[in-house]
Amino acid sequence: MLSLSNTLPTVSGPQRSSFASPILAVNPQKSTSCFKNHSFVFSSSLMRQQSEHTPTMLSCKASLEVVKDSPSCSAVHGISEMVVGVLGGGQLGRMLCEAASQMAIKVIVLDPMENCPASALAHQHVVGSYDDSATVEEFGKRCGVLTVEIEHVDVATLEKLEQQGVDCQPKASTIRIIQDKYLQKVHFSRHAIPLPKFMQIDDLESARRAGDLFGYPLMIKSRRLAYDGRGNAVAKSEEELSSAVNVLGGYGRGLYVEKWAPFVKELSVIVARGRDSSIACYPVVETIHRDNICHIVKSPANVSWKSMKLATDVAHIAVSSLEGAGVFAVELFLTEDGQILLNEVAPRPHNSGHHTIEACFTSQFEQHLRAVVGLPLGDPSMKTPAAVMYNILGEDDGEPGFLLANQLIGRALGIPGASIHWYDKPEMRRQRKMGHITIVGPSMGIVEAQLRVILNEGSVNGQPAVAPRVGIIMGSDSDLPVMKDAAKILKEFDVPAEVKIVSAHRTPEMMFSYALSARERGIQVIIAGAGGAAHLPGMVAALTPLPVIGVPVRASTLDGLDSLLSIVQMPRGVPVATVAINNATNAGLLAVRLLGISDIKLQARY
Repeated sequence: MLSLSNTLPTVSGPQRSSFASPILAVNPQKSTSCFKNHSFVFSSSLMRQQSEHTPTMLSCKASLEVVKDSPSCSAVHGISEMVVGVLGGGQLGRMLCEAASQMAIKVIVLDPMENCPASALAHQHVVGSYDDSATVEEFGKRCGVLTVEIEHVDVATLEKLEQQGVDCQPKASTIRIIQDKYLQKVHFSRHAIPLPKFMQIDDLESARRAGDLFGYPLMIKSRRLAYDGRGNAVAKSEEELSSAVNVLGGYGRGLYVEKWAPFVKELSVIVARGRDSSIACYPVVETIHRDNICHIVKSPANVSWKSMKLATDVAHIAVSSLEGAGVFAVELFLTEDGQILLNEVAPRPHNSGHHTIEACFTSQFEQHLRAVVGLPLGDPSMKTPAAVMYNILGEDDGEPGFLLANQLIGRALGIPGASIHWYDKPEMRRQRKMGHITIVGPSMGIVEAQLRVILNEGSVNGQPAVAPRVGIIMGSDSDLPVMKDAAKILKEFDVPAEVKIVSAHRTPEMMFSYALSARERGIQVIIAGAGGAAHLPGMVAALTPLPVIGVPVRASTLDGLDSLLSIVQMPRGVPVATVAINNATNAGLLAVRLLGISDIKLQARY
């Protein structure tokens, strides 16, 4: 049996700072017994939260009194007195509570489930529906700032609360736009944001017109209450229109169609917008879906610099067109011809940003709180070279599903750089998001190899597979006696490497494929040995952003001088680090030093 312990201390914020005057003063009147020691036990027969004290479900009893601003007041709310209300208490609300506890911010949640994921960590949990007008109105008046972890809320009540002076972030107008995916498309098209072509359909005749206009296959979508692939249907021909519409509940539900987008990758950008309209964009990530549900997130995305910049620009413009503060997720398509098309936007933290907890200087959850409260936005950049997030989805119902999740978590606990997040949902169902695992490391190849081990897909003869960090290539097997010295050095430093024969002249297609795929496979440095004309190092360097080290190999005619002069005379813009003739040892040592820039352990061993 595996056991993880997690202590949840009572949150006691610092004294009110002199530079900030709160808008609202709060007297929580809350028993600190809510924050007892909790032990999360994962076993083959049971995966439940075991605690010596089950938190009492408390209604929100915070008393609010307006504090007049003084002339010296900052625009920042008094953090220790600040209450952030969250509509929804799912896993996003839970992780918001985790971030808030480190910032001396009190979070109260409104959710209809008594044992919702956020209930154990929230300052207070109000049991009630977030789409019930009276409940939301009463809850909103008890909060300094009201935000959402799910967009399917009662917008009319949010608008009413705003008119009464309640601070809603992001604004109700933004939630209204995003709730209706067709209105989303209309809004973003008015701001010249690239989108798949779309049109509303009200009956079979308009659906047929859309098919004639856009061709097939045709993507049919529900305007509302659609997420994780729900609310989407594909008609591959005109004959399938009616059946696809019926799957979505008929035309009366409110439907629209999109022209099929032949994408090669799905991307996402987490964007934070401050109360002062400042914008901070996280690195572009690639999302991989299984059965229309986010399955794996890779950060950063392995796309060209041009595509990365274009995706960031589209996301920046999209969020800038909306009102209010908070974190937004902008989901995008990268098409075959290099276009970036906006798919949809979520006005809250998102599954594609969970990795930011371990991988970035500021997590998306801390960033959302910073934004809605009025603090300066944090640094969104990555503090590790690579990260992969894997969603723990229910693979079966009930106890069999808990057993499978338990086994997965057990394997993850033995992986360096892996962090487990369990959402503490009481019921296991197929395809339900139960938790996630984030793996960080020095390269994408390494973290992907570690993920394969967790998934039981990456072992050789019972031993974990190790992704190579250095590629050693040469034009002929006659170069092996020289190039083996580089491999020997890398082995001494425990740097995994691969050795391949790749000729620029005899196998140019193989060389192109190797150079273009090296980065995605996790290679971080390439050592290329070549004799004679010695074109291999330069041609590989022209095809990859990775550093290339050239080793001139001594040939029979010019004693290696021809190779040396060929490699060192690369044109501007195609750099190759060149060592002495036949000195593959130095090439290996240089590769170790390059890797050591972001690998402290390796640096210390040199």
